[in-house]
Amino acid sequence: MRASFIAITLVFLSTCVGIGQQAPVQAEGKIRYLLTHNWTKKYAGLDYISQQRKERNAYMWGGSRSEWKEYADLYITPMASKYEESDEKAEDDDYGYSWRKETFVLRKNFETGMFKDHIEFLGKKYVIEDSIQVQDWKILNDLKEVAGHVCMNAVWEDTLKQQTVEVWFALDIPHSGGPEQLCGLPGLILEANINNGALLIEAQKIDWMTFTNEMDEPKKMKGKRINEAAYNELLKKHIEEKKKNEEPWFWGIRYF
Repeated sequence: MRASFIAITLVFLSTCVGIGQQAPVQAEGKIRYLLTHNWTKKYAGLDYISQQRKERNAYMWGGSRSEWKEYADLYITPMASKYEESDEKAEDDDYGYSWRKETFVLRKNFETGMFKDHIEFLGKKYVIEDSIQVQDWKILNDLKEVAGHVCMNAVWEDTLKQQTVEVWFALDIPHSGGPEQLCGLPGLILEANINNGALLIEAQKIDWMTFTNEMDEPKKMKGKRINEAAYNELLKKHIEEKKKNEEPWFWGIRYF
């Protein structure tokens, strides 16, 4: 019975792949994601930090203080996407901290195969333009429901940040996009689990609508213009320096 069910699902997935290549989703929509950061799990995943420091961190940041939540929004059209932090707060209690919203807008054009990211990295702004690089996904055959949609999972190993990424993509939404930099699957990515819960990204709500100016690109973007290779070199250098000093590399930059 299970084998038959999986076989039927794979046939359906193959159909979705064909649709995704020939006739992408013909709707415009906004997906709200909830991002749950777990500081203890992030810290525990650093293999260059001593066990003693990990235990001390778990003591300081354990319990309810170990998690912090925020929202992000993904806008999609048949051949494009835009992902950014949301103005809406996911939590009222920030334990006395004031979080400044940084420059962070990721745009992808699946028709031209190009992306343009406007981000802030270590206090400096950058405009990163390059061709879209799809993650090296391994599609599995597990199924579950996310935000009311049947999804299949896939995994990818990020060798730069040393992260294991598991995602769930919707079989009935043939779109190549997803949250953060994730893309390239035959269905829209609705959930991502980075390093076993160190960061969990979950679609909470999907609104299909007709856009007015949501996808408009500003005429001017402040920041140094670089390509993806140059950005990866900046990131690699930062991670190496933090490792040398036995400090968490994600302090001051995005975890994923």
